[in-house]
Formats: sequence, C-alpha cells, structure tokens
Amino acid sequence: MRYTSFLLAILGLLGAPLLGAYLADIPLNKMLVFPPMTTEVTIEKAPFSWIAFFVLLALILMFMLPFIVRILRAQESFIPISRKKHPLPWWGWLGLAILLLGWLMAWTRVPWFENFQTYTFTPPWLGYILLVNALTYRRSGWSLITHKPATLVALFVFSAVFWWYFEYLNLMVENWFYVNTGDLSKWQFFWYATFPFSTVLPAVISTRNLINTFPRLTAGLDQFIPFKTSKPGAVAWFFFLAGVIGLMAINLEPDYLYPLLWLAPTAILGATMALGGNIELFEGLPSGNWRDIFSLALAAIICGFFWELWNFHSFTQWHYSIPLVHRFQVFEMPILGYAGYLPFGLQIGLITILVERFVTYLKKKS
Repeated sequence: MRYTSFLLAILGLLGAPLLGAYLADIPLNKMLVFPPMTTEVTIEKAPFSWIAFFVLLALILMFMLPFIVRILRAQESFIPISRKKHPLPWWGWLGLAILLLGWLMAWTRVPWFENFQTYTFTPPWLGYILLVNALTYRRSGWSLITHKPATLVALFVFSAVFWWYFEYLNLMVENWFYVNTGDLSKWQFFWYATFPFSTVLPAVISTRNLINTFPRLTAGLDQFIPFKTSKPGAVAWFFFLAGVIGLMAINLEPDYLYPLLWLAPTAILGATMALGGNIELFEGLPSGNWRDIFSLALAAIICGFFWELWNFHSFTQWHYSIPLVHRFQVFEMPILGYAGYLPFGLQIGLITILVERFVTYLKKKS
C-alpha cells in the first residue's frame, strides 16, 4: 500500500493540474515549461473586492481564532518548565554574522558589488538556519545540526524540489513573479533559484524546533478539539479526491480558486500518507492534541515574515498579483496572503516526515 499511496500522490500532485489545464482548454505546453519560472503576468486578474476581502478574512479568523483564544486562556494556568541553559555555540554567532552581512549586501547598492547583487538571497537564510539551530541548542541541548545532521542535509536537497513544485503550480495562477533577473538564461535562473529554494524546509523545521522550546506558544493545544473518525480510510480518500479536484479546478477559475494552490497539495499529501499507514502528524488529533500542527503553521508564518522582509529591498525579487484581495501590503505581500503560510507549514511537516524516513532507510542500508 505504501508504494500505491506514493504513486497516488505523484499522480494527484502532478497530474491534476495538467488535467485541469486540458479541461480549461489551456495549452499543456504552458504547464510543461522548464524551469517553471514566472517573470511576467499574462493572466488578467479580477480587481480588488471588499466583499471577497471580508469573506476571506472571515474564513481565516473562523479557523484561527479558536486556537488563539485557547492559547491565551491556557496562559492563566500555565506552569513554566525550568530548563537548563547551554552556551550559545560558536556557529550561532557565525550564523548571526552571515545573516546580518547577507541582509546588508542584499539591501545595499554599491557599484563594485552589482555583479553579485542577484545572488544575495541565500546568505541571510543560511545565517538564519545556523542561528535558529544555535538558539534551539541553547534552550534544549538539542538541534538538527548537532543531533540530526544527515536529516538537515537531506532537507536542503528535498527543499529545492519541493519549492520548484510550487513554481509549477504558480503557472496556473501567476500569483507571484520575479523581476530583475538580469541576463540570466533559463538554466542560469534554475541554478540561481535552486540555492535559495533549498533553504525553505530547513528554515521552517528549524523554526518549528525552536518554537517547541517555548511551551507557552502552544499551551492548551494538547487538550483541544478532538478529531475522531471510525472510518479513517474513507476520510483519507475524501481528502485525496477533494485535493485532486481542487488542483484540477484552479485552472478553470484561477481568480476565485487560487487559495486551493496551498490547500489542495496538503490534502493530497496528507491523505496519501495516511493511506500508506503514515499518520505521524495527525496521530494526536483523536485526543485533541493540535500542538504539532499549530507549531508548524506558526513556524511557516514566522519564516514567511522574514522571506517577505528580505525580499522587500533585494535587487532580484518577487512581486505579487493577487486577484480580489490585493491590498494592505506588508512588504510586497497583501496581508491576507500570509494565510497561505498556514497550510504551507503543514505540507513542510509532511515532507519532513518522509525525508526523515528516507534518511533512516539509507542508514539501515549502509
């Protein structure tokens, strides 16, 4: 069943957008370009709508407010846990230096550096990953760098593939596009972009690990709303089919269905993993434990803030073109767009589980 679920995931994640393009009478070669880079917007977008803005805002609050209220109420009875503090490792200070220097060079325009200005997005994130792991080690005596280096390396590799997949999905909606790519050819852009893309998974998972050293941030979520079902297989199939239909439908109505770009892959991946017997991320839900899921979503939001911050004054950067709700930007991102980081964090958690199992498999084989 594991191999079958893997094939289902590949067919759903890659095939559904192509089938949707076919049904929408969109030439398939639009979805089959390589690399799948969007440097200009060719799809006419629906103008801003207050109705759409408030409907989407209401949906976001409907899902998020119960968690926030639960955490705030739990603060009253929260009992702090004393932790032994460890010295900040030297590589944490190195990470801070790389982060600050990389940030400075990304936002500074000096003539002698202009030939390298395109390549400044990766250093701040390498520094960030080092620093966050060092802070996690200081608080807990554990970090990916010191205790799971093979997993960390694998996360960098899988991360590049992971984000290129979202560049593929963006061909349907053109919600973001890159500017100031200079004279880079498609292959040069592929290699240029692959390096920063490789930092996505390590950054979010490292941030999740640091969040977990602050129990107050998820207080009360270990005994929250239970999600029980007597037919887990049927539930998994429902989410799989919903995700496939969602990815197919985006091409039909991209102005209204673009949020499914973040929701549908999560449904497909989570469902196929559950069908294959891998329910690690969801095994606490029957007892009402939402801590792992919330910490992943929070980690993605935090990283999303820094992605948008460091992008804001970088030379080569991305801009957004969001239908119906493109207003009240925080850096380049319209404020409601940050909600996309919530399901994105869950996808990263699911991919990380697969990466860890892959690393374990390789260790057993060696």
